[in-house]
Amino acid sequence: MGKITLVEHLSLDGVMQAPAAADEDTRDGFARGGWAVPGNDEVMGGVLGTRMGGDGALLFGRRTYEQFHGYWPRQTDGNPFTEVLNKTTKYVVSRTLREPLPWTNSVLVGDVGDVAGIEEGLTVLGSGVLARELMRRGLVDEWLLMVHPVVLGAGRRLLDGVAADLRVAESVTTPAGVVIVRYEKREEA
Repeated sequence: MGKITLVEHLSLDGVMQAPAAADEDTRDGFARGGWAVPGNDEVMGGVLGTRMGGDGALLFGRRTYEQFHGYWPRQTDGNPFTEVLNKTTKYVVSRTLREPLPWTNSVLVGDVGDVAGIEEGLTVLGSGVLARELMRRGLVDEWLLMVHPVVLGAGRRLLDGVAADLRVAESVTTPAGVVIVRYEKREEA
């Protein structure tokens, strides 16, 4: 099995729901979507660009895959993420989607348990339900968390019901005040 890395935007109180847009995810009446946008700057872009430009594939849950597919294949503004997202293999964990998947280079994975059979390194973007299940199963090797200086008070949290023993591998604070921390699993003694 390849290494699995979670890449997540979090509020200071651990919320990961709808960081990019107001209408991204309004489940449970969440009305604070787009909260991470003020934290975007060149430092964050550089860190994300390095992570997304590496070897391996992407891993999505159904909801995040559909949201990304609804936006990225149509972009023509020269954003470097567009080419990476369109060309990279995208594995999608879903029990409701059927092949062929609509976004080029997409592969359906029927069950989260099947992820362990993928030999490529995988980067999970968003995909909270999937991320939590991967953590519960002990399959995550690395967490790249962008902790934004905002407290939302409500919303879906990344670490609800999850336990992990981690070590800080590196960290940087962006000019916008976002703390980007890369954690790794702490090796068992």
